[in-house]
Amino acid sequence: MKMRLQKFLLACSLLMMSAIASAAEPLPIFDAHMHYNIEARSTWSPQRVIALWRQLGIRAVLATSRPNDGTLDLMAQNAPDIKIVPFLRPYRVQPDRHDWFANPEIERFVEKELQRGIYRGIGEFHIFGKDADAPYMAKIARLAKARDLWLHAHSDEDVIERILHHAPGVKLIWAHTGMSTSLDKVEAMFAQYPNLVGELSFRSDLEQNGSLNPQWKRLFLRYPDRFVLGSDTWVTSRWDDVPQLMAFYRRMLSELPADIAEHIAYKNGLAMFGLQ
Repeated sequence: MKMRLQKFLLACSLLMMSAIASAAEPLPIFDAHMHYNIEARSTWSPQRVIALWRQLGIRAVLATSRPNDGTLDLMAQNAPDIKIVPFLRPYRVQPDRHDWFANPEIERFVEKELQRGIYRGIGEFHIFGKDADAPYMAKIARLAKARDLWLHAHSDEDVIERILHHAPGVKLIWAHTGMSTSLDKVEAMFAQYPNLVGELSFRSDLEQNGSLNPQWKRLFLRYPDRFVLGSDTWVTSRWDDVPQLMAFYRRMLSELPADIAEHIAYKNGLAMFGLQ
């Protein structure tokens, strides 16, 4: 009898220790918007980037860079514990962001890059208003749908609707979920376009008075499989902010049911690319 009691108490103790250890582990994160641009590579080696991700519990990333060599360098690290999803960025140099959709050289550049056969999507690219009706933007949208690639657009809501008109059903990540697009409009677009995923970096309205904005909370509860997180290391100084950004996301997500927090933190990203 005494022996059975001791075994029972030991089992309870082990279960409690396991629960405490699990609770102490930070919520894993899929960083679905990061850039490893040429400016950062002079101070942030690929090894340092991987070490930062490990330290912060970033288990997967949607990797882009300008030029794409930075993404290739990260992939070459072969980190077994960090999944890297490469996207083709249609920029060779910074000025390309202004006219990539109307530059024949970019079209040739993208065609050559796609021959690598490694990319899961195209972007992040910047485009606004009627520029989304440029013939090459329409071509990219149709190409992405035909090849089952994602698009990652930094744009206003008008562009999102134009892209989805060019290629209905194309899979589209909306960088910053429009950044300043009203939440009423965001909600309407999510209801209308089931293949639209919102990425949350630089949405200054996520918190309200130190807590999760109720309107965002309603969106997360309604569309738990349609949002992802991002650091958006678009300038080198942003890399130093990544620890604070991840802490902010975890604090925000802690106000949601655990299963929904897990989906937004990392499960949605894994599911989008068949990594589960």
